[in-house]
Amino acid sequence: MPDKVATRTLQQMKAQGQRIVAVTAYDYPSAQLADAAGVDVILVGDSVANTVLGYETTLPVRMETILHHLQAVRRGVQRALLVADMPFLSYGVSVEDAVYNAGALMQAGAEAVKVEGASPRVLESIRAMVGVGIPVMAHLGLTPQSIHQFGGYRLQGRTASEQEALLQAAQAVQEAGAFSLVLEVIPASLAKRITESVSIPTIGIGAGVHCDGEIQVWHDILGLSERAFKHTKRYAELREVILNALRQYADEVRQRQFPTPAQSFEVDK
Repeated sequence: MPDKVATRTLQQMKAQGQRIVAVTAYDYPSAQLADAAGVDVILVGDSVANTVLGYETTLPVRMETILHHLQAVRRGVQRALLVADMPFLSYGVSVEDAVYNAGALMQAGAEAVKVEGASPRVLESIRAMVGVGIPVMAHLGLTPQSIHQFGGYRLQGRTASEQEALLQAAQAVQEAGAFSLVLEVIPASLAKRITESVSIPTIGIGAGVHCDGEIQVWHDILGLSERAFKHTKRYAELREVILNALRQYADEVRQRQFPTPAQSFEVDK
């Protein structure tokens, strides 16, 4: 098995020009598969709200939800760096809450945590978490926990002033101690500028070809989502495969074709 991925591994990969592969996972079997496939970073994302729990946004996810899924994913990961999202209101309200909640995620098996934004309180929280030994991944651009501020899921960094603000935010999270940075749904040219201006690895999603790595949502790349999104590629169409399998199962049960004697048990007479 290749060496265990650590935060310093991502720094080394950026320095050597090696692309970082990241994906979300929310349970034990998906974590096992992602790890076996050689993914470098597995994120227990608050996107569990949309993909698994049926919510419209990530806002309903609480700490106990992330902890529940994190513990399942932890049991399936051996090599990849395991990162846990800090859900809405678990940080950014007070530094003390941020450190306490991040510590709970680390105790549950995370090897790093991820926070969105670069407000003064978030930057202060990053510094405090890093100060007690908790690695922090930052997240800028389209930050889903701020979706109501943005007015929907839309491209960020549309104007020169917005781009300059994102560039300054990227430098600020690096200075606060973040070890890497997710860039979501921003112009590719801006992602290139940010990637070249910071020494920490950038991991894109809908941010073009110039980031140091890429992260995608499990359900999107496997074709489990109902919708296809511009920023992703469906590498399989498992939704149709699963639907067809379930329909065949239902038909065979109704027509008394399953189970057969091969799936039945008897005792010796």
